[in-house]
Amino acid sequence: MNTLHVRSVPDDLYQRIQVMASAKNRSLSAQVITLLSQAIELEERRMKQAKVLNSIQRRRFKAPKNAPSSLDLLREDRKR
Repeated sequence: MNTLHVRSVPDDLYQRIQVMASAKNRSLSAQVITLLSQAIELEERRMKQAKVLNSIQRRRFKAPKNAPSSLDLLREDRKR
């Protein structure tokens, strides 16, 4: 297993992680690993959603630039 050293952690952040760890009966290291895992999963989900949304937007129907507006077509149809 790899080791990760983090320097210059702000005191308030360190204390918040410590409080979370003790509330869950985990070591500080275990809590940091849990938080990192959750953050990575969330980021991967966001990236996947962005990719899906981008794909949907690309597939969306786009009327040609010279196509009449739907409002004009409705008005014309009502005049008949």
